[in-house]
Amino acid sequence: MVLENKSTCDVLPFSDTGAKKVDGCWHKKSFDKAVVLIIDALRYDFTVPVKPTVDVGSDPLFYNNIPVLYETAVNTPENAFLLPFIADPPTTTLQRLKGLTTGTLPTFVDAGSNFAGTAIDEDNIVAQLRAAGKTLVQLGDNTWQSLFPDYFDANLTRPYDSFNVWDLHTVDNGVTEHLLPLLHPANSTKWDVVFGHYLGVDHAGHRYGPNHPAMAAKLQQMDRLIRDVIAKLDDKTLLVVMGDHGMDAKGDHGGESDDEVNAALWMYSKKGVFGRTSADTVKPPAQASDRFVPQVDLVPTLSLLLGIPIPFNNLGSPIEEAFVGPNGNNWKNLVTVNRLASAQIKRYQEEYAKVRGAEDGNSLQSIELWDAAENDWQNIPWVGKSNPSTLRPVYDAYKQYQRKTLQVCRGLWANFDGWSMAQGIAVLFAAIVLLVFYARGLRTEQTELTNALLAAVGPGAGLGATAGALAGLLGVVAGSLVEVSVLLAATGSILSASWTMFSVPKQIKLPLPKTLWGWLAVIFTVAQSVGFASNSYTIWEDEILLFFLSTFGVLAGVSSMRQKLTADRVLGVYHSVLFVILGRVAAMSRLCREEQMPFCRSTYYSSATSSTSAPWQLVIPLILALVLPTVVKSFYAGSKSYEGAAPLWIGSAFRLGLFLVAVFWILEGADDGEWLPLSKETLKSSRVFLAQVVLALAFAAGTTAFIYSKPCINISVSQGNNEPETKAKPSSFSSMGRTTVTILGFGNVYGTRYFLLVVNFCLGIILMQKPMGQGAMGLLLWQILSLLEILDTNALVTSNSAIGPIVLGVLGSFYYFKTGHQATLSSIQWESAFIPLSSVQYPWSPILVILNTFGPQILTAIAVPLTVLWKRPLQLSDEATSTSKANNPAIRILSDTIQAASTYILYFATINLATTMWAGHLRRHLMLYRIFNPRFMMGAAVLAVVDIVLILFSVAGVRWSIVSVGDIFGW
Repeated sequence: MVLENKSTCDVLPFSDTGAKKVDGCWHKKSFDKAVVLIIDALRYDFTVPVKPTVDVGSDPLFYNNIPVLYETAVNTPENAFLLPFIADPPTTTLQRLKGLTTGTLPTFVDAGSNFAGTAIDEDNIVAQLRAAGKTLVQLGDNTWQSLFPDYFDANLTRPYDSFNVWDLHTVDNGVTEHLLPLLHPANSTKWDVVFGHYLGVDHAGHRYGPNHPAMAAKLQQMDRLIRDVIAKLDDKTLLVVMGDHGMDAKGDHGGESDDEVNAALWMYSKKGVFGRTSADTVKPPAQASDRFVPQVDLVPTLSLLLGIPIPFNNLGSPIEEAFVGPNGNNWKNLVTVNRLASAQIKRYQEEYAKVRGAEDGNSLQSIELWDAAENDWQNIPWVGKSNPSTLRPVYDAYKQYQRKTLQVCRGLWANFDGWSMAQGIAVLFAAIVLLVFYARGLRTEQTELTNALLAAVGPGAGLGATAGALAGLLGVVAGSLVEVSVLLAATGSILSASWTMFSVPKQIKLPLPKTLWGWLAVIFTVAQSVGFASNSYTIWEDEILLFFLSTFGVLAGVSSMRQKLTADRVLGVYHSVLFVILGRVAAMSRLCREEQMPFCRSTYYSSATSSTSAPWQLVIPLILALVLPTVVKSFYAGSKSYEGAAPLWIGSAFRLGLFLVAVFWILEGADDGEWLPLSKETLKSSRVFLAQVVLALAFAAGTTAFIYSKPCINISVSQGNNEPETKAKPSSFSSMGRTTVTILGFGNVYGTRYFLLVVNFCLGIILMQKPMGQGAMGLLLWQILSLLEILDTNALVTSNSAIGPIVLGVLGSFYYFKTGHQATLSSIQWESAFIPLSSVQYPWSPILVILNTFGPQILTAIAVPLTVLWKRPLQLSDEATSTSKANNPAIRILSDTIQAASTYILYFATINLATTMWAGHLRRHLMLYRIFNPRFMMGAAVLAVVDIVLILFSVAGVRWSIVSVGDIFGW
């Protein structure tokens, strides 16, 4: 809860009136000016020296490349100190900047706004500096402009785009270009505080990982920069260098692992004012656990050093090295600043409790520690207020109060609204119950009920929203106006849909499975949902999904051996074995999450500490271009469907697109490894052009071709008895034995026509994956085709079994992990937004990231209609010309497609409900924010994506296919 209160120099935080201001504010300033440099993702172990090992070349490349921080802290401790700087999760830049400037604790859910920052309204150090009349300059990451609009001098400020993680140098070079001239004595009167935000280290981590020559080069560049800044500083200027967070073993961040939260903090001044309270802290510790400071401590430290009030919402403590004096014995000053910080925290504590509606201002349970510290301070004789042995216990008492309050606030802000959680779960559960009956419990066609549902749900939601708004305005129910309106809108839509479905009992049946395959679909969905209650299950979800897929393959093989026709038995067993083998091969691509170590070995990147592909992996796109179109062709050829647009689109366009993708990633590898004598700008522009051509081929030309293409058939007419001989079983129609019409591709006219849409999306998604992920996507396409053959040989297409859509859902979830992703924020491959773009462009950049992240689920969602279209018999009897909806093949196909799509959505909706329930139930679990909450967020995101894809593309694609087939066969 954000308070609007502001601290001012005129009002001291003490309740007693005897307290006096010093030099016009709370504390005498130590510096007139400051240069604050944020080196994004500067991890603490980047800054401390490590003795080389005997095994030359085995040490990480990030070691010993920025020695200036450690050297100055050790050699001149009165001028500098270096400490581990521990971030509060989430370790995303925007949330860290909020914490670093307000002294408070951004919450986990704020991670969602990381790339759309909004202005900070609460009291903060930037606003305090501005209120004190300081001229502020900001250089670098433009996130600062979103958080603090109009705070910085417009003539000197230089913001840069922060999202292009492939660009290591533009921001850093721009900051340095404008920073160093400002430090010249001739420009000293133009500014008071400079905030410089360097992004190169963070971008090098995202692109290459920490153990890469590019990271070593960036750290060396930062070392040279800091030395140049030191040379230009005067005695009145404070220099602060810090990381806002760290990075994990492969260069990403966002979570709460040790490597992600361990940043570095270094302060420097030419007029030795810093000190240590004991000889043990003269040298910076090698481990953060020995002596560290939370990042919230920066705000009170900088505020008091610069002579401004501590921001009202601050929860941090003054860093003792900055106030204990060069001899380490100025305990009076140390107690003074900690008493000021404690008094401000107490004032904030009391105001916060009042706003929360607590009975009194002492509800945060730490007031006893404040009283004890104040009592100790008041009872010290004046002559003893310079005695270290007397003041040390008082300092410890204030520090204990500060840390206790911080701990209490962390617990307070982790409160959960159980009633609202229950309401949300109830809405999800009711929606799933409706979806179960809609997908598997209707006696009538889905199309007959859909219009009635659409007509009922809209007014029901509108009436509910209106009732909620009135109830909120009148104060009849608790909660915000928006919350109540949304809840009652959902309730109204559920009630109206329930009335529409259940008011006619004859159209509803009990949705219980009647076959082994139906029960297997239920078991796969329910077993996976129940498993999310376990953190170990959630961690190893990729392995368990492989077990489900292998189980299906084995059972499909057994079922295929029981088929009557020899062709069905052979084909079914072959594809069942192939299905299992393809899943096992795909399992070789993996990105291990931290909790899986040491029982997992990452293969997705060149190493566990890299974000780049190994050179040998660049062969994968080339193999894909040669093999994948041939694989698709073989499935078409099996039903003599490699006709019409298929040879052009699959044999030529698809192969050309895959080849261009391979060239793109070869150029990317050449850029990473500097293999070619070309500038990085030339390589980048060439890659962007190739990527845009591929996307145009996949979605622009591909969509046009899909809409206007005829079915993949070949119709030949022969006279007399000279009938063409074919190995397939074409359909022939003769008139009195004189004219014969032969149709190649007749047996799979629906499936092969629609599959062109799957090919288009597959090409676009493959472009957005790294080479190993491209191989996984190729295996996914192959496995989808094998699944369709299994469904056909086991007569599961015509029966519209639930197992087809459910297995597609499991495949989508499995390949999510095989394309270098995990249910963690740090595994999001943000750099994919720049594959076809040079800068952030909305809405395209987010769409590109979605294609990369949820590509497997999107591709399986596009393939869902094939579970009812693949080798579906074509109706050409009198039923085709009937005006009855029940006998209309188009209506029947569309109804079956809607049923399959609803079943597919039901799988992900059930997963979403389960992860929501378990995250709520385990809200006090130690692993909530590391395991359960990210999986809950992923479940919600996946459900939204597949809903949109199914509605906008899959069902619409089926309609185009039906129209195309109908044009040929006259219905």
